[in-house]
Amino acid sequence: MSLSSFIDVLSAWPSLLNGLMMTIVITAVASFLGVCLGTLCAWGSLKAPKFLRIIIRCYVEFTRNTPFLGQIFFIFFGLPTLGLKMNSLTAAIVAMTFNLTAYACEIIRAGIEATPRGQFEASGALGLKPVQTFFLVVIPPAFQRVWPAMTSQLVIILLASALCSQISVAELSYVANVIASRTFRNFEAYIVVTILYLFLAILFRKLLVWVGHQFVFGHFGTVGQR
Repeated sequence: MSLSSFIDVLSAWPSLLNGLMMTIVITAVASFLGVCLGTLCAWGSLKAPKFLRIIIRCYVEFTRNTPFLGQIFFIFFGLPTLGLKMNSLTAAIVAMTFNLTAYACEIIRAGIEATPRGQFEASGALGLKPVQTFFLVVIPPAFQRVWPAMTSQLVIILLASALCSQISVAELSYVANVIASRTFRNFEAYIVVTILYLFLAILFRKLLVWVGHQFVFGHFGTVGQR
């Protein structure tokens, strides 16, 4: 290993940049969809009819107790046998959203269950409908309680996006494999990409902390410690 070895890898910076952007895109889309769907699942797991609560519980348990790579393969290779064909990029986003939704559901549900009963009674006395109560009264403080946990989960899904290289999504890990095969600098290629993942994860966490202070804690006030 020498400086020239790393130069061989870094000379492929356009590919590294494209892989970095792909990682950011699929993580951003999956994070947004996963949190939104996780919020709906959290509500359904508490307020929906019993049969729907059972379905949500089975989905959450299945997702949390099976490997993410297996979920990716099932969506990309398995669903086409049922007539649901999609390209690798779409399959990656669907798989990441599918996985994140289950974890977000449990995180948000914990925040909802910590809501004092008096808030529900007060909103009912004010004439708010159940949907209004959920989104205006329950969700804001629930997100404040669980935002640190949600931040960690979103960083995890960012790092888990590396598995999408197994279905040829051109994100960072895929690019590392390509560079390694072309330059025969396997160690150097993976070192460079690991450092990129490290910086990306740190920046993503800082962004989520900023989002929390601006739109979660800052907008709705503070519940407990920030």
